[in-house]
Amino acid sequence: MSAVSEMSLGDLAGRVGQEVGCSRWFDISRARIAAFADVTEDHQPIHLDADAARAAGFPAPIAHGFLTLSMLSPMTYDALPFVPRMNSVNYGFDRLRFIAPVAQGARIRGRFVLDRFTPKGEGAAQLHWQVTVEIEAQDKPALVADWITRLYDR
Repeated sequence: MSAVSEMSLGDLAGRVGQEVGCSRWFDISRARIAAFADVTEDHQPIHLDADAARAAGFPAPIAHGFLTLSMLSPMTYDALPFVPRMNSVNYGFDRLRFIAPVAQGARIRGRFVLDRFTPKGEGAAQLHWQVTVEIEAQDKPALVADWITRLYDR
């Protein structure tokens, strides 16, 4: 869904304060939640059992917050431009909040606003992304974050 598929480092610097991209919708299926539970060894019943989820006040099992967070990586491949000859690495988060639970069967997508662009020497930069993960047909987002990435010359 990103309007730009390739961008120079300089062009990206000129996008500060703008939404750079929005990903496609991703299905948060029972299978995806179960696979995440297996990989992370987090089998808390509210994620896997409908009765336990209802007993905790949820209408259905909910995705792990960290599953929603981990979906940022594939969302970037849809939403953010490719910067030729640069490697992108995850540098961390200044702020991360899980706002609303993602129910099994929901769909989520990511919106990425470039908040800050800081050159880090020749051919490198640090980027702060204001990320919002939306839940289809809901007013509240699943999460909001200030995500920091770095770009380096290859």
